Amino acid sequence: MLLIVDSTNRALEHKALRTMFEARKKVFIDLLKWDVPALADRFELDQFDDIDATYLIVTDTDGEHLASARLLLTTQPALLDSLFPGLVAAELPQGADVLEITRFCLSPGIGARLRRTARDTLLVGLAEYALANDVRTYTGVAELPWFRQIQTFGWDCRTLGEPVLHRGQALVGLRIDIDVSTVGKLAAAGIVSNAAAATPACAA
Repeated sequence: MLLIVDSTNRALEHKALRTMFEARKKVFIDLLKWDVPALADRFELDQFDDIDATYLIVTDTDGEHLASARLLLTTQPALLDSLFPGLVAAELPQGADVLEITRFCLSPGIGARLRRTARDTLLVGLAEYALANDVRTYTGVAELPWFRQIQTFGWDCRTLGEPVLHRGQALVGLRIDIDVSTVGKLAAAGIVSNAAAATPACAA
C-alpha cells in the first residue's frame, strides 16, 4: 500500500511513521554511517521532519514500512539551500510547484524482489503525487552513484551543478521535471506501481 502522510493525517499513521523512522536509522546511520542524530538510539529524525513535511510511505499488508520518501516545501528552508548551496551552479528551483525529495529509504532485510517492487511503487507514487498536486519539479541531493541510478529510471533528471566532495562522498544537486509523460516514461524503463491502494493525494 502507498500512504501519503501529511499534517492532515499523520496522527493516524503511527505505525507507518514509526517503522519508517526506524528504517531510516538502520539505513542512514547504521549502514551508511551518516553523521546525523538518532532519537533514543532507534529513530532517525532531523529538523526538517516538521509539521510541513509530507511522506510517501509504501507499507506491507501489516502496515510495516517498505519504502519511503520525504517531501519538503521549497518556499521555506530545505536541505539544498540550507545545507548544500554549493551543489547548485545557477538559480535553485523554488516555489509552490517545486518540492524537495529527501530521505529516500528502502527497508533493509526484506529481500531483493520486494525491495524492487516497493521502490518502483514509490517512484510511480512520486510522479503521480506531483501530477495530482501541480508539482512540476522535484529537487534533491544524492551521492553520485545513486544519482546515476536515478537517471536510469526514465524520467527527466539532471544535475544542478558539478559534483562536490562532502565527507568523502561525491554529492550532486539534482532536479527531476514531471509532466504528463513521466509515468509512461517510468513504465517504459520497467518501473510500474504495485500499490494495492493509496490515500488521496493531499495538496502540498
